[in-house]
Amino acid sequence: MKLVKILNLGLILLWLPACTSMQPILYPNAHLQSVGKEVAVQDIEACKQLAASAGAEEGTGKSGDVASSTVIGAGIGAASGAAGGAVTGAAGTGSMVGAASGAVWGFLRALFSAGRSSQPNQAYANFVTRCLHEKGYYVTGWQ
Repeated sequence: MKLVKILNLGLILLWLPACTSMQPILYPNAHLQSVGKEVAVQDIEACKQLAASAGAEEGTGKSGDVASSTVIGAGIGAASGAAGGAVTGAAGTGSMVGAASGAVWGFLRALFSAGRSSQPNQAYANFVTRCLHEKGYYVTGWQ
């Protein structure tokens, strides 16, 4: 029963970063100050929708890195757990425990890895940046 709780927690943690997406950072120029944050957010969303309708895809960003690292960690953990469990005669249990611990390790490694900053698809970022520039904003970067 404890293993089921661990696996459920791992699945919940896996889906949390998928809810986030990269956002452009706007320089606080006169236009941004005059329209305000709410209008700027609406303009960002309009430009994102325009980019998507033109065929530009946002890309995976950090959530894709986290998801792939979690899956890789689960695979490595399952294999090593099965090998360790085979020695003691419980390969199935060892594999499950190894998969759960490997998934959590992979998730945390990707989530907190220093120096890795994922960016959106370059074509998508360029499209949204240009759209915002034409509206009077200056994009300084993405996060």
